[in-house]
Parts: sequence; structure tokens; C-alpha cells
Amino acid sequence: MNRQSQSAVMFLLGAALLHAGSTDLYLRYVKEGLRPLLLASGVVLIAAALATVWYERRRARAAATEAHAHPEPRISWLLLLPLLALILVAPPALGSYSALRSGTALQKPYVYGALPAADPAPLSVIDYASRAAYGHGRSLHGRTVRVTGFLALDHSGAPYLVRMALNCCAADAQPVKIALTGELPPVLRPDAWLEVTGTYTPRMTHDPVNNGPIPYLKVTAARPVPVPHDPYDESWNN
Repeated sequence: MNRQSQSAVMFLLGAALLHAGSTDLYLRYVKEGLRPLLLASGVVLIAAALATVWYERRRARAAATEAHAHPEPRISWLLLLPLLALILVAPPALGSYSALRSGTALQKPYVYGALPAADPAPLSVIDYASRAAYGHGRSLHGRTVRVTGFLALDHSGAPYLVRMALNCCAADAQPVKIALTGELPPVLRPDAWLEVTGTYTPRMTHDPVNNGPIPYLKVTAARPVPVPHDPYDESWNN
């Protein structure tokens, strides 16, 4: 691929980064806090592409009478197809297939914050799971909580409420799981998003992949909800 082709690829990559960073598309790839870096990278790539085109045109005019051009094979332009796919096609967030093939990433926190005063208390999957598994439910006794996540069903049909947690980007996403019991919907569809209301129960199971703790939540109500603005959970890093 000649330099003009390289410039075109670099320009389209920069445009793809700007497109992703200026919409919610980037949340399918990286955590929310990396948005400024993504936009800056897009600007740098586009500027570098334009500078390369300008330099190559000047060099080509100066050398036009000294050498013959050797066209590059057109098949090299197929390298643009992945970039066009990035711009035109939004990949789905990781779901139940990935969650059931990875062990729970739940980690013991250094400290627990105060439970929200609202009733029911809105908690993330990670927050509820860590309080139930490592805090032995002490901060959850006598409280009703509300948790949102997507459904995963294991080989026996047992339901889990899951969020994929990010360190940096979707490539390192790992699941945190809550096992569900109580008043469950009659039809459970994997990857459907649910808002679950319930109470703490000391019942506990362990992830068959890595033997990590998976606490239970006793469900008193559940309703389907749309996929959230950011489908990944970053609360374990905050």
C-alpha cells in the first residue's frame, strides 16, 4: 500500500474514532472515562493523514520527471472494509454467552459506602454482590434493594443477574453475577435486561468456572427494561 492509501486508511480510522467518541458507540469498546482520549486520538490521526497527503503531493510533483510510478495492487483497499464496519455497524455489548464462560470477577472492597436512603435502595450488581458475599449482608438487613442487569441461564436453567465489569475496555470485561430466587417472571430469556427488586438472603453458591462467590437475591418484583446507556459496570474501579 502506497502512502496515499495509508493516508486514506489513517483518515478513516481517525474519522471512525471521532464518530464513536461523539456518540454512544464508544461505550461498546471502552469505559466512559476514556472518551476524551478517544476523541483526541481521532483528531491526531486525521491531522497526520492530511499532513501525509500534502507532503506526498509535493514530493510527487518534484519527482514526476525522474521516475515512473508503480501502482499498488487494488486489493490493498480491502483493508478499508473493517474501518467501514466500525463506522456503520454497532457491535452488541457482551452478554450471557461470555458471562457463563468466565468466572465471576467479584472482589472484596476495602470499604463499604453508606446504603442509599431511597426505598428500594438502588444498587449496582457489583455493590449488592460484594455487600452480600463479603459484608455478610450486614448493611442489607431490613432493606429492599433495586438492581439492574441482564439475564444469564446456566445449563440447568438457573437464572443469574449479570453485569460485565470493565477495567479499561470491552476486551478485559469480566462478569459479576447474582443468583436469583423468589418471585421470578414466568418466562426468562437470556440477555434480556431486568430491573429486579428484592431483599438479601444469606444463601450463597459458587461459580463453576473459578469457584468465586455468587450471592443470592430474593426477588419480590421484576420488570423488563431497555438496555442502559452504558451496558458495562465500572463501579468496581470507582
